[in-house]
Amino acid sequence: MRIGELAKKTGVPARMLRYYEEQGLISPRRLDNGYRMYDDYLVDRVKKIRGLVDSGIPTRIISSILPCLDQPQTIVVKNAEPGLRELLVTERDRMSDKIDFLIHNRDSITRYIEAIDAAATQEQSLEAG
Repeated sequence: MRIGELAKKTGVPARMLRYYEEQGLISPRRLDNGYRMYDDYLVDRVKKIRGLVDSGIPTRIISSILPCLDQPQTIVVKNAEPGLRELLVTERDRMSDKIDFLIHNRDSITRYIEAIDAAATQEQSLEAG
């Protein structure tokens, strides 16, 4: 697929996809005419990269954890950047807190929807009776 199609499928602008390529995060094939061709597996990878970027992890760190994105590869860490572990622990914990917050809000919304449904059912019962 061409860069525009990948951008559309992932919601990541073409300019950002080129940046990901410059950073070594994705590697499109090149046709004889120089055009980039992106394989289907990159849709999922780009979405994962974007999620990590959106969570505050710099692309230089993302490049270090790329093996984790494409399971079931064996993860081999060589010459980890100083402070990388602490940064990743902090980011993981921040994400976990955000997930807990989102789960709480989702559950609250679900209870509210259930209350709306119960009130509607009760109202229909009163109207029928």
